[in-house]
Amino acid sequence: MDIRDAFKTFYDIVVRLRSPGGCPWDLEQTPESLRSDLIEETYECIEAIDEKDGEHIKEELGDLFLVITMLAFMHEQEGAFSVNDVFTMVSEKLIRRHPHVFGEVKAATSAEVLENWAKIKVQQEGRKPKDSILDSVSQGLPPLERAAKLQKKAAKAGFDWPDFSGVQAKVLEELDEVKAAAYQLRIEQTAHSSTAKADSGAEADGDADSAATEKLEEELGDLLFSVVNLCRFFSVDPSVALAGTNNKFISRFKYVEKQMKENGIEMKKENLRDMDTFWNQAKRISQ
Repeated sequence: MDIRDAFKTFYDIVVRLRSPGGCPWDLEQTPESLRSDLIEETYECIEAIDEKDGEHIKEELGDLFLVITMLAFMHEQEGAFSVNDVFTMVSEKLIRRHPHVFGEVKAATSAEVLENWAKIKVQQEGRKPKDSILDSVSQGLPPLERAAKLQKKAAKAGFDWPDFSGVQAKVLEELDEVKAAAYQLRIEQTAHSSTAKADSGAEADGDADSAATEKLEEELGDLLFSVVNLCRFFSVDPSVALAGTNNKFISRFKYVEKQMKENGIEMKKENLRDMDTFWNQAKRISQ
């Protein structure tokens, strides 16, 4: 089966699923209900790519194609545009934005390609020039990825630390501010708890707690942002780094679960010392 026949078969299946008498679940879906599926399938595809597992990548790309084609076909059913319109538009855009491939424009480096793209978007596509270089970073990105891209854009314009010491100092500064905010929140929570116990007929005022919690949230955000900046400074993808830590945590926690079960100890707070012992074992094993 060639590529045209393969896509036609795939498209016909999607049409059948969404047609009267098709799948009840598929018929109930809307573009809004599939948003979470689109995100989930994207991340599952990324996971497969990170694993470098060809069969898994093939499967996840298929799932991603399914959600995308389903979304396009839903709009076709509504009469907004057709699936064919989607392919036509992206094909035209690819040709328009690659004059160095399909035209006479010269672009020997990636930087020149990106520069041409920026001009084409404004001059040919009529897009409004960005008020800020940061406006080109999508608001729809997950916060971690968006922070990294915002910092890269700013650094490209020269707004960056001159060396590692400044980045490290900023992380430590933000950590100190988190500690101070957390300490203040604990003080206020303790004070309000004491007030409520002294006068059981009165409700403790939560306004101060709320403000202190918001302050701690702000400082934690600053700390995360500075850590992302530290990752960028050493060309480490923060999402990849965090994914690795997630997997490490899962592996070690599963070891703890297994050892607790084999030793007949229940997983609960009162047995934290035992869990911590097995956790340290897992760390030594994985080193």
